[in-house]
Amino acid sequence: MRTLRPLLIVAGVTALAGCAIPPRPQAPALTTAAPLAGVSGTVAAAWPDQVWWQRYHDEQLDALESRALAGAPTLAVARARFDEAVRAIDVAAGEGGLDINANAQVQRERLSEHGLIPPKFLGFTWYNQGDLNLSFKYDFDFWGRKGHAVAAATDRARAGSAERDAATAMLTSAVADTYFSWQATQQRVALAGELTTVQERMRAIAAARARQEIDSPDLVLQSDAQLAAAREQAALLAGTAEIQRAALAALLGVAPADVELKARDLPQPSALLPANASLDLIARRADVAASRWRVEAALRDADVARDAFYPDISISALLGLQSIDLGKLFSAGSRTMSIGPALHLPVFDNGKLHARFGASQAALQLAIADYDAAVVDAAREVATQALTLQQVQARQHEHVAQVAAAENLLKSAQARENRGVIDARPVLAAAAELQRQRDAEIQLDAAALSAEIALTKALGGGYGSGTHNDSNAASGATSP
Repeated sequence: MRTLRPLLIVAGVTALAGCAIPPRPQAPALTTAAPLAGVSGTVAAAWPDQVWWQRYHDEQLDALESRALAGAPTLAVARARFDEAVRAIDVAAGEGGLDINANAQVQRERLSEHGLIPPKFLGFTWYNQGDLNLSFKYDFDFWGRKGHAVAAATDRARAGSAERDAATAMLTSAVADTYFSWQATQQRVALAGELTTVQERMRAIAAARARQEIDSPDLVLQSDAQLAAAREQAALLAGTAEIQRAALAALLGVAPADVELKARDLPQPSALLPANASLDLIARRADVAASRWRVEAALRDADVARDAFYPDISISALLGLQSIDLGKLFSAGSRTMSIGPALHLPVFDNGKLHARFGASQAALQLAIADYDAAVVDAAREVATQALTLQQVQARQHEHVAQVAAAENLLKSAQARENRGVIDARPVLAAAAELQRQRDAEIQLDAAALSAEIALTKALGGGYGSGTHNDSNAASGATSP
Protein backbone atom coordinates (compact mmCIF):
# COMPACT_ATOMS: atom_id res chain seq x y z
CA MET A 1 0.00 0.00 0.00
CA ARG A 2 2.85 2.40 0.78
CA THR A 3 4.23 2.02 -2.73
CA LEU A 4 0.79 2.45 -4.33
CA ARG A 5 -0.09 5.57 -2.37
CA PRO A 6 2.24 7.95 -4.27
CA LEU A 7 1.02 6.55 -7.55
CA LEU A 8 -2.59 7.06 -6.56
CA ILE A 9 -1.82 10.64 -5.57
CA VAL A 10 -0.13 11.29 -8.90
CA ALA A 11 -3.05 9.74 -10.77
CA GLY A 12 -5.54 11.84 -8.86
CA VAL A 13 -3.66 15.07 -9.41
CA THR A 14 -3.24 14.23 -13.10
CA ALA A 15 -6.95 13.56 -13.47
CA LEU A 16 -7.71 16.87 -11.74
CA ALA A 17 -5.36 18.75 -14.06
CA GLY A 18 -6.81 16.91 -17.07
CA CYS A 19 -10.13 18.67 -16.56
CA ALA A 20 -8.49 21.89 -17.78
CA ILE A 21 -6.71 20.36 -20.80
CA PRO A 22 -8.15 21.73 -24.07
CA PRO A 23 -9.30 19.27 -26.75
CA ARG A 24 -6.80 18.07 -29.35
CA PRO A 25 -6.98 20.17 -32.54
CA GLN A 26 -8.49 18.39 -35.52
CA ALA A 27 -6.63 18.06 -38.79
CA PRO A 28 -8.02 20.72 -41.18
CA ALA A 29 -9.79 19.80 -44.41
CA LEU A 30 -7.49 21.42 -46.95
CA THR A 31 -8.45 22.24 -50.52
CA THR A 32 -7.54 19.44 -52.91
CA ALA A 33 -8.31 21.08 -56.28
CA ALA A 34 -7.35 24.41 -57.80
CA PRO A 35 -10.15 26.69 -59.07
CA LEU A 36 -9.49 26.46 -62.81
CA ALA A 37 -13.02 26.00 -64.11
CA GLY A 38 -13.45 27.76 -67.43
CA VAL A 39 -9.81 27.44 -68.50
CA SER A 40 -9.63 24.61 -71.01
CA GLY A 41 -6.64 22.29 -71.19
CA THR A 42 -5.37 19.74 -73.69
CA VAL A 43 -5.78 16.04 -73.02
CA ALA A 44 -2.39 15.12 -74.53
CA ALA A 45 -0.47 17.97 -72.87
CA ALA A 46 2.28 16.79 -70.54
CA TRP A 47 3.39 18.32 -67.28
CA PRO A 48 6.84 19.92 -67.35
CA ASP A 49 9.73 17.80 -66.13
CA GLN A 50 12.69 18.89 -64.02
CA VAL A 51 14.84 19.82 -67.03
CA TRP A 52 11.99 21.31 -69.07
CA TRP A 53 14.31 23.80 -70.82
CA GLN A 54 15.89 20.92 -72.75
CA ARG A 55 12.80 20.77 -74.98
CA TYR A 56 14.20 23.80 -76.83
CA HIS A 57 17.30 21.79 -77.91
CA ASP A 58 19.59 24.74 -77.26
CA GLU A 59 22.98 23.73 -75.84
CA GLN A 60 23.73 27.35 -74.98
CA LEU A 61 20.62 27.57 -72.80
CA ASP A 62 21.41 24.18 -71.21
CA ALA A 63 24.84 25.48 -70.18
CA LEU A 64 23.35 28.66 -68.70
CA GLU A 65 20.83 26.68 -66.66
CA SER A 66 23.57 24.39 -65.35
CA ARG A 67 25.64 27.40 -64.28
CA ALA A 68 22.64 28.97 -62.57
CA LEU A 69 21.77 25.81 -60.64
CA ALA A 70 25.39 25.39 -59.57
CA GLY A 71 26.01 28.78 -58.01
CA ALA A 72 23.16 31.28 -58.21
CA PRO A 73 22.94 33.56 -55.12
CA THR A 74 19.18 33.11 -54.84
CA LEU A 75 19.55 29.34 -54.53
CA ALA A 76 22.28 29.73 -51.94
CA VAL A 77 19.82 31.58 -49.70
CA ALA A 78 17.15 28.91 -50.21
CA ARG A 79 19.63 26.13 -49.45
CA ALA A 80 20.78 27.90 -46.28
CA ARG A 81 17.19 28.20 -45.06
CA PHE A 82 16.61 24.51 -45.72
CA ASP A 83 19.80 23.55 -43.86
CA GLU A 84 18.70 25.68 -40.92
CA ALA A 85 15.36 23.88 -40.83
CA VAL A 86 17.11 20.48 -40.93
CA ARG A 87 19.32 21.43 -37.99
CA ALA A 88 16.18 22.37 -36.05
CA ILE A 89 15.16 18.69 -36.23
CA ASP A 90 18.33 17.70 -34.38
CA VAL A 91 17.66 20.39 -31.78
CA ALA A 92 14.11 19.12 -31.19
CA ALA A 93 15.26 15.50 -31.06
CA GLY A 94 17.95 16.36 -28.51
CA GLU A 95 15.46 17.90 -26.08
CA GLY A 96 14.23 14.51 -24.82
CA GLY A 97 15.74 11.25 -23.61
CA LEU A 98 18.75 10.81 -21.40
CA ASP A 99 21.02 13.68 -20.31
CA ILE A 100 24.40 12.99 -18.72
CA ASN A 101 26.52 15.80 -17.34
CA ALA A 102 29.98 15.70 -15.76
CA ASN A 103 30.75 18.26 -13.07
CA ALA A 104 34.04 19.11 -11.37
CA GLN A 105 34.46 21.89 -8.83
CA VAL A 106 37.08 22.98 -6.28
CA GLN A 107 36.36 25.86 -3.89
CA ARG A 108 38.31 27.63 -1.16
CA GLU A 109 35.84 28.98 1.43
CA ARG A 110 35.99 30.94 4.67
CA LEU A 111 33.46 30.42 7.46
CA SER A 112 31.89 33.42 9.13
CA GLU A 113 32.84 33.88 12.74
CA HIS A 114 29.27 34.98 13.43
CA GLY A 115 27.52 32.19 11.55
CA LEU A 116 25.41 29.32 12.81
CA ILE A 117 28.49 27.22 13.58
CA PRO A 118 31.40 29.47 14.64
CA PRO A 119 34.85 28.32 13.41
CA LYS A 120 36.20 27.98 16.96
CA PHE A 121 33.98 24.91 17.46
CA LEU A 122 35.26 23.36 14.21
CA GLY A 123 38.85 24.27 14.72
CA PHE A 124 39.33 26.01 11.37
CA THR A 125 38.17 29.13 9.53
CA TRP A 126 39.25 28.28 5.98
CA TYR A 127 38.56 24.97 4.23
CA ASN A 128 38.61 23.41 0.77
CA GLN A 129 35.56 21.85 -0.91
CA GLY A 130 36.03 19.36 -3.75
CA ASP A 131 33.19 17.92 -5.86
CA LEU A 132 33.42 15.46 -8.74
CA ASN A 133 30.25 13.83 -10.04
CA LEU A 134 28.14 12.58 -12.91
CA SER A 135 24.47 13.56 -13.04
CA PHE A 136 21.84 11.63 -14.99
CA LYS A 137 18.35 12.71 -15.98
CA TYR A 138 15.81 10.89 -18.10
CA ASP A 139 12.50 12.46 -19.16
CA PHE A 140 9.64 10.05 -19.79
CA ASP A 141 7.77 11.39 -22.79
CA PHE A 142 4.49 9.68 -21.90
CA TRP A 143 2.37 12.29 -23.71
CA GLY A 144 4.38 12.50 -26.94
CA ARG A 145 5.50 16.10 -26.46
CA LYS A 146 9.03 15.51 -27.73
CA GLY A 147 7.73 13.45 -30.64
CA HIS A 148 5.35 16.24 -31.65
CA ALA A 149 8.18 18.78 -31.47
CA VAL A 150 10.35 16.61 -33.72
CA ALA A 151 7.43 16.14 -36.13
CA ALA A 152 6.87 19.91 -36.27
CA ALA A 153 10.55 20.54 -37.01
CA THR A 154 10.50 17.82 -39.68
CA ASP A 155 7.47 19.36 -41.36
CA ARG A 156 9.16 22.76 -41.35
CA ALA A 157 12.20 21.16 -42.97
CA ARG A 158 9.94 19.66 -45.62
CA ALA A 159 8.48 23.12 -46.19
CA GLY A 160 12.03 24.44 -46.53
CA SER A 161 12.78 21.75 -49.10
CA ALA A 162 9.71 22.73 -51.12
CA GLU A 163 10.65 26.42 -50.86
CA ARG A 164 14.10 25.54 -52.19
CA ASP A 165 12.46 23.81 -55.17
CA ALA A 166 10.20 26.83 -55.70
CA ALA A 167 13.30 29.05 -55.81
CA THR A 168 14.82 26.65 -58.35
CA ALA A 169 11.77 26.88 -60.60
CA MET A 170 11.79 30.66 -60.35
CA LEU A 171 15.49 30.81 -61.21
CA THR A 172 15.38 28.43 -64.19
CA SER A 173 12.37 30.18 -65.68
CA ALA A 174 14.00 33.60 -65.23
CA VAL A 175 17.18 32.39 -66.96
CA ALA A 176 15.26 30.96 -69.93
CA ASP A 177 13.02 34.03 -70.25
CA THR A 178 15.95 36.45 -70.13
CA TYR A 179 17.97 34.35 -72.57
CA PHE A 180 15.22 34.23 -75.19
CA SER A 181 14.49 37.91 -74.68
CA TRP A 182 18.14 38.59 -75.53
CA GLN A 183 17.88 36.39 -78.63
CA ALA A 184 14.76 38.27 -79.75
CA THR A 185 16.49 41.60 -79.17
CA GLN A 186 19.42 40.47 -81.32
CA GLN A 187 17.06 39.75 -84.21
CA ARG A 188 15.39 43.11 -83.73
CA VAL A 189 18.80 44.84 -83.69
CA ALA A 190 19.55 43.30 -87.09
CA LEU A 191 16.20 44.47 -88.48
CA ALA A 192 16.76 47.94 -87.01
CA GLY A 193 20.06 48.13 -88.89
CA GLU A 194 18.35 47.19 -92.14
CA LEU A 195 15.60 49.75 -91.53
CA THR A 196 18.24 52.43 -90.86
CA THR A 197 19.89 51.61 -94.20
CA VAL A 198 16.53 51.94 -96.00
CA GLN A 199 15.85 55.27 -94.32
CA GLU A 200 19.31 56.54 -95.31
CA ARG A 201 18.59 55.69 -98.98
CA MET A 202 15.19 57.38 -98.79
CA ARG A 203 16.77 60.48 -97.28
CA ALA A 204 19.41 60.58 -100.04
CA ILE A 205 16.70 60.37 -102.72
CA ALA A 206 14.67 63.12 -101.03
CA ALA A 207 17.76 65.36 -100.82
CA ALA A 208 18.60 64.80 -104.51
CA ARG A 209 15.05 65.63 -105.61
CA ALA A 210 15.06 68.73 -103.43
CA ARG A 211 18.32 69.93 -104.99
CA GLN A 212 16.76 69.55 -108.42
CA GLU A 213 13.73 71.44 -107.08
CA ILE A 214 11.49 68.49 -107.98
CA ASP A 215 10.16 68.12 -104.43
CA SER A 216 9.80 70.45 -101.50
CA PRO A 217 12.64 70.66 -98.95
CA ASP A 218 10.03 69.64 -96.35
CA LEU A 219 10.33 66.08 -97.63
CA VAL A 220 14.01 66.13 -96.69
CA LEU A 221 13.09 67.21 -93.16
CA GLN A 222 10.56 64.38 -92.95
CA SER A 223 13.23 61.92 -94.09
CA ASP A 224 15.62 63.32 -91.47
CA ALA A 225 13.03 62.68 -88.75
CA GLN A 226 12.38 59.13 -89.98
CA LEU A 227 16.10 58.39 -90.16
CA ALA A 228 16.68 59.77 -86.65
CA ALA A 229 13.81 57.60 -85.33
CA ALA A 230 15.32 54.51 -86.96
CA ARG A 231 18.73 55.23 -85.44
CA GLU A 232 17.14 55.87 -82.03
CA GLN A 233 15.36 52.52 -82.21
CA ALA A 234 18.63 50.78 -83.11
CA ALA A 235 20.40 52.43 -80.16
CA LEU A 236 17.54 51.52 -77.83
CA LEU A 237 17.63 47.86 -78.84
CA ALA A 238 21.42 47.69 -78.54
CA GLY A 239 21.17 49.07 -75.00
CA THR A 240 18.34 46.67 -74.18
CA ALA A 241 20.51 43.72 -75.24
CA GLU A 242 23.26 44.83 -72.86
CA ILE A 243 20.78 45.23 -70.02
CA GLN A 244 19.45 41.74 -70.69
CA ARG A 245 22.98 40.34 -70.66
CA ALA A 246 23.61 42.05 -67.31
CA ALA A 247 20.35 40.65 -65.92
CA LEU A 248 21.33 37.17 -67.07
CA ALA A 249 24.74 37.56 -65.44
CA ALA A 250 23.09 38.59 -62.17
CA LEU A 251 20.97 35.43 -62.24
CA LEU A 252 24.13 33.38 -62.68
CA GLY A 253 26.01 35.33 -60.03
CA VAL A 254 28.80 36.39 -62.42
CA ALA A 255 29.95 39.56 -64.19
CA PRO A 256 28.35 40.49 -67.55
CA ALA A 257 31.74 40.02 -69.25
CA ASP A 258 31.65 36.35 -68.21
CA VAL A 259 28.45 35.69 -70.17
CA GLU A 260 29.23 34.84 -73.79
CA LEU A 261 26.20 34.45 -76.05
CA LYS A 262 25.64 33.72 -79.72
CA ALA A 263 22.55 34.81 -81.61
CA ARG A 264 20.16 32.03 -82.64
CA ASP A 265 16.65 31.73 -84.02
CA LEU A 266 13.80 31.59 -81.55
CA PRO A 267 12.12 28.18 -81.09
CA GLN A 268 8.40 27.67 -81.43
CA PRO A 269 6.39 27.24 -78.20
CA SER A 270 5.08 23.74 -77.56
CA ALA A 271 3.80 23.74 -73.97
CA LEU A 272 0.06 23.51 -73.32
CA LEU A 273 -2.18 23.35 -70.26
CA PRO A 274 -2.83 19.73 -69.16
CA ALA A 275 -6.47 18.72 -68.99
CA ASN A 276 -6.12 17.56 -65.35
CA ALA A 277 -4.48 20.78 -64.18
CA SER A 278 -7.20 21.55 -61.65
CA LEU A 279 -6.71 18.27 -59.77
CA ASP A 280 -2.96 17.79 -60.09
CA LEU A 281 -1.74 21.39 -59.75
CA ILE A 282 -1.58 21.28 -55.94
CA ALA A 283 0.86 18.35 -56.04
CA ARG A 284 2.93 20.03 -58.76
CA ARG A 285 3.47 23.42 -57.12
CA ALA A 286 6.37 23.67 -54.70
CA ASP A 287 4.98 26.79 -53.00
CA VAL A 288 1.64 25.06 -52.35
CA ALA A 289 3.47 22.01 -50.99
CA ALA A 290 5.48 24.29 -48.69
CA SER A 291 2.25 25.88 -47.43
CA ARG A 292 0.79 22.46 -46.77
CA TRP A 293 3.84 21.38 -44.75
CA ARG A 294 3.60 24.60 -42.74
CA VAL A 295 0.01 23.65 -41.89
CA GLU A 296 1.24 20.26 -40.69
CA ALA A 297 3.97 21.93 -38.63
CA ALA A 298 1.44 24.33 -37.08
CA LEU A 299 -0.79 21.38 -36.20
CA ARG A 300 2.12 19.65 -34.44
CA ASP A 301 2.98 22.91 -32.66
CA ALA A 302 -0.58 22.97 -31.33
CA ASP A 303 -0.06 19.42 -30.03
CA VAL A 304 3.13 20.55 -28.29
CA ALA A 305 1.27 23.45 -26.66
CA ARG A 306 -1.47 21.05 -25.53
CA ASP A 307 1.02 18.51 -24.19
CA ALA A 308 2.36 21.19 -21.84
CA PHE A 309 -0.81 20.76 -19.74
CA TYR A 310 0.23 17.21 -18.80
CA PRO A 311 2.66 16.44 -15.96
CA ASP A 312 6.35 16.15 -16.75
CA ILE A 313 7.78 12.98 -15.17
CA SER A 314 11.50 12.36 -14.98
CA ILE A 315 14.05 10.41 -12.99
CA SER A 316 17.37 11.88 -11.82
CA ALA A 317 20.49 10.31 -10.41
CA LEU A 318 23.87 11.56 -9.21
CA LEU A 319 27.07 9.64 -8.63
CA GLY A 320 30.22 11.38 -7.47
CA LEU A 321 32.87 12.24 -4.91
CA GLN A 322 32.80 15.03 -2.31
CA SER A 323 35.25 16.01 0.39
CA ILE A 324 36.49 19.04 2.34
CA ASP A 325 39.87 17.39 2.40
CA LEU A 326 41.17 17.33 -1.17
CA GLY A 327 43.64 14.62 -0.24
CA LYS A 328 40.77 12.27 0.56
CA LEU A 329 38.58 13.21 -2.47
CA PHE A 330 39.25 9.91 -4.24
CA SER A 331 38.85 7.70 -1.19
CA ALA A 332 35.88 5.35 -0.78
CA GLY A 333 34.48 7.41 2.05
CA SER A 334 34.01 10.45 -0.21
CA ARG A 335 31.42 8.67 -2.34
CA THR A 336 28.07 10.34 -2.75
CA MET A 337 25.04 9.25 -4.71
CA SER A 338 21.35 9.97 -5.08
CA ILE A 339 18.44 8.81 -7.22
CA GLY A 340 14.78 9.64 -7.35
CA PRO A 341 11.78 10.48 -9.55
CA ALA A 342 10.42 13.98 -10.12
CA LEU A 343 6.99 15.22 -11.12
CA HIS A 344 6.28 18.67 -12.50
CA LEU A 345 2.58 19.47 -12.78
CA PRO A 346 1.27 22.88 -13.88
CA VAL A 347 -1.45 23.65 -11.33
CA PHE A 348 -1.57 27.44 -11.55
CA ASP A 349 0.39 29.35 -14.21
CA ASN A 350 -1.59 32.59 -14.48
CA GLY A 351 -3.04 31.49 -17.83
CA LYS A 352 0.28 31.11 -19.70
CA LEU A 353 -0.47 27.58 -20.94
CA HIS A 354 -3.90 28.54 -22.27
CA ALA A 355 -2.43 31.64 -23.87
CA ARG A 356 0.27 29.59 -25.62
CA PHE A 357 -2.28 27.06 -26.79
CA GLY A 358 -4.48 29.87 -28.10
CA ALA A 359 -1.49 31.35 -29.94
CA SER A 360 -0.78 27.96 -31.52
CA GLN A 361 -4.40 27.77 -32.67
CA ALA A 362 -4.13 31.22 -34.23
CA ALA A 363 -0.89 30.19 -35.97
CA LEU A 364 -2.65 27.09 -37.30
CA GLN A 365 -5.51 29.16 -38.73
CA LEU A 366 -2.99 31.53 -40.30
CA ALA A 367 -1.16 28.60 -41.93
CA ILE A 368 -4.47 27.28 -43.29
CA ALA A 369 -5.35 30.71 -44.69
CA ASP A 370 -1.88 30.95 -46.29
CA TYR A 371 -2.41 27.54 -47.87
CA ASP A 372 -5.80 28.51 -49.29
CA ALA A 373 -4.30 31.73 -50.65
CA ALA A 374 -1.40 29.80 -52.21
CA VAL A 375 -3.84 27.51 -54.02
CA VAL A 376 -5.85 30.46 -55.34
CA ASP A 377 -2.69 32.30 -56.40
CA ALA A 378 -1.41 29.19 -58.17
CA ALA A 379 -4.69 28.84 -60.08
CA ARG A 380 -4.67 32.53 -60.97
CA GLU A 381 -1.12 32.33 -62.27
CA VAL A 382 -1.83 29.24 -64.36
CA ALA A 383 -5.03 30.70 -65.81
CA THR A 384 -3.37 34.03 -66.59
CA GLN A 385 -0.39 32.49 -68.37
CA ALA A 386 -2.45 29.88 -70.23
CA LEU A 387 -4.86 32.54 -71.51
CA THR A 388 -1.98 34.90 -72.31
CA LEU A 389 -0.30 32.19 -74.38
CA GLN A 390 -3.55 31.50 -76.22
CA GLN A 391 -4.00 35.21 -76.89
CA VAL A 392 -0.46 35.64 -78.26
CA GLN A 393 -0.80 32.55 -80.42
CA ALA A 394 -4.04 33.92 -81.87
CA ARG A 395 -2.29 37.21 -82.64
CA GLN A 396 0.56 35.31 -84.27
CA HIS A 397 -1.91 33.50 -86.49
CA GLU A 398 -3.49 36.77 -87.61
CA HIS A 399 -0.18 38.54 -88.01
CA VAL A 400 0.92 36.04 -90.64
CA ALA A 401 -1.48 37.74 -93.08
CA GLN A 402 0.09 41.13 -92.38
CA VAL A 403 3.58 39.86 -93.09
CA ALA A 404 2.38 38.15 -96.26
CA ALA A 405 0.67 41.35 -97.42
CA ALA A 406 3.86 43.36 -96.78
CA GLU A 407 5.92 40.81 -98.73
CA ASN A 408 3.50 40.92 -101.66
CA LEU A 409 3.56 44.73 -101.59
CA LEU A 410 7.36 44.71 -101.81
CA LYS A 411 7.33 42.20 -104.67
CA SER A 412 4.79 44.32 -106.56
CA ALA A 413 6.84 47.49 -106.09
CA GLN A 414 10.02 45.74 -107.21
CA ALA A 415 8.26 44.45 -110.31
CA ARG A 416 7.05 47.92 -111.23
CA GLU A 417 10.52 49.34 -110.62
CA ASN A 418 12.02 46.72 -112.91
CA ARG A 419 9.58 47.78 -115.68
CA GLY A 420 10.61 51.41 -115.15
CA VAL A 421 7.12 52.49 -114.12
CA ILE A 422 8.23 53.88 -110.74
CA ASP A 423 11.46 54.93 -109.04
CA ALA A 424 13.02 53.35 -105.93
CA ARG A 425 10.95 55.26 -103.37
CA PRO A 426 7.89 52.91 -103.35
CA VAL A 427 10.23 49.92 -103.16
CA LEU A 428 12.06 51.39 -100.18
CA ALA A 429 8.78 52.29 -98.47
CA ALA A 430 7.51 48.73 -98.99
CA ALA A 431 10.80 47.33 -97.65
CA ALA A 432 10.56 49.54 -94.56
CA GLU A 433 6.98 48.37 -93.92
CA LEU A 434 8.03 44.70 -94.28
CA GLN A 435 10.81 45.21 -91.75
CA ARG A 436 8.34 46.77 -89.30
CA GLN A 437 5.99 43.82 -89.71
CA ARG A 438 8.83 41.35 -89.17
CA ASP A 439 9.89 43.27 -86.07
CA ALA A 440 6.35 42.93 -84.76
CA GLU A 441 6.47 39.22 -85.63
CA ILE A 442 9.66 38.77 -83.58
CA GLN A 443 8.04 40.56 -80.63
CA LEU A 444 5.05 38.22 -80.83
CA ASP A 445 7.34 35.17 -81.01
CA ALA A 446 9.22 36.42 -77.94
CA ALA A 447 5.94 37.11 -76.12
CA ALA A 448 4.73 33.58 -76.89
CA LEU A 449 7.96 32.07 -75.53
CA SER A 450 7.79 34.26 -72.44
CA ALA A 451 4.18 33.19 -71.81
CA GLU A 452 5.12 29.54 -72.33
CA ILE A 453 7.99 29.79 -69.84
CA ALA A 454 5.72 31.57 -67.35
CA LEU A 455 3.11 28.81 -67.83
CA THR A 456 5.80 26.19 -67.22
CA LYS A 457 6.75 27.92 -63.98
CA ALA A 458 3.07 28.25 -63.01
CA LEU A 459 2.65 24.50 -63.55
CA GLY A 460 5.43 23.85 -61.02
CA GLY A 461 8.52 23.88 -63.20
CA GLY A 462 8.94 20.12 -62.89
CA TYR A 463 8.27 19.82 -59.13
CA GLY A 464 6.82 16.40 -58.34
CA SER A 465 7.94 14.90 -61.65
CA GLY A 466 11.14 13.26 -60.40
CA THR A 467 13.22 13.50 -57.26
CA HIS A 468 11.47 16.71 -56.20
CA ASN A 469 8.54 15.07 -54.50
CA ASP A 470 7.19 14.89 -51.00
CA SER A 471 8.63 11.54 -50.01
CA ASN A 472 12.14 12.52 -51.06
CA ALA A 473 11.76 15.91 -49.47
CA ALA A 474 10.89 14.15 -46.23
CA SER A 475 13.86 11.83 -46.41
CA GLY A 476 16.12 14.75 -47.29
CA ALA A 477 14.76 16.73 -44.35
CA THR A 478 15.52 14.01 -41.84
CA SER A 479 18.97 13.16 -43.13
CA PRO A 480 21.94 14.50 -41.16
